[in-house]
Amino acid sequence: MPDLGDPRLYLFSALAILTAGLLVSWGRAALAATRAGREGDGWRGWPRLFELAVGFVTNFFDTLGIGSFAPTTSLFKLKKVVPDEEIPGTMMIGHTPPVVIQAFIFIAIITVESLTLFVLVAAAVLGAWLGAGVVARLPRHRIQIGMGIALLIAAATFVMSIFEITAVGGDAAGLSGAQLALAAGCLFVLGALMTIGIGIYAPTMIVVSLMGLNPAVAFPIMMGAAAFLMPVAGVRFLKAGRYGLRAALGLAIGGMPAVLLAAFSVRSLPLNTMRWLVVAVVLYAAILMLRSAAQERRSLTSG
Repeated sequence: MPDLGDPRLYLFSALAILTAGLLVSWGRAALAATRAGREGDGWRGWPRLFELAVGFVTNFFDTLGIGSFAPTTSLFKLKKVVPDEEIPGTMMIGHTPPVVIQAFIFIAIITVESLTLFVLVAAAVLGAWLGAGVVARLPRHRIQIGMGIALLIAAATFVMSIFEITAVGGDAAGLSGAQLALAAGCLFVLGALMTIGIGIYAPTMIVVSLMGLNPAVAFPIMMGAAAFLMPVAGVRFLKAGRYGLRAALGLAIGGMPAVLLAAFSVRSLPLNTMRWLVVAVVLYAAILMLRSAAQERRSLTSG
């Protein structure tokens, strides 16, 4: 029998309820669309091999901390899988089941103190709900430039720590006092940034590592935050009818086995290899962030 005193059980229960709500809403929305004769979000057959493959590949790397939204957007635009305006909703709905599985697995298999986990996940979720309005008023490309430069500096610092040039990172499983409050403030900001398309994974890895925690602790924190946010956001897209059902199913069906394959690879990585993984993820995110900022600035200039 499960230990009813384990705080993680309450997290799991809340995630299960949220996910069930999304799946029920998804089914009702698809059936209603079919009865109304709408093809875009009605039942149009099973996903194609390409959509399943995108779900598998992007969620495999998402489980390693790379993130799934940027590669999914690129692949969907390349093959014109769904109209551009439906890509965000399709991803938010389709990637939710794999991300929820990620959260369940990493919260269960990676040791992190319950207070640290609850506070940081709650801070990210609160940031997404309360801070989004403030962040959304800031120039997006400037945020991206700042985040990109910060990630590059953090990656360089982390590489120096691997070679024992500087002292960064550690193997602790929890925070307390001022450190916990500082980390919560960082996650609040990152949660708000997530709502305007700034990925939470790489920055969370850096925050966790700079606070002296084991880099692996970032996984249950960042997956947990995403898992709580995505079902709620997905329901909003369902109500608006702004998603592609077949493509979303492809992401979900293809992504779930990929998560299981990748999650246990992460668990078996030694600490130093995990640190190199953090560096790779952060560099990738920084380059992507700066590239997006340049594209957005060009579009503002040309407009």
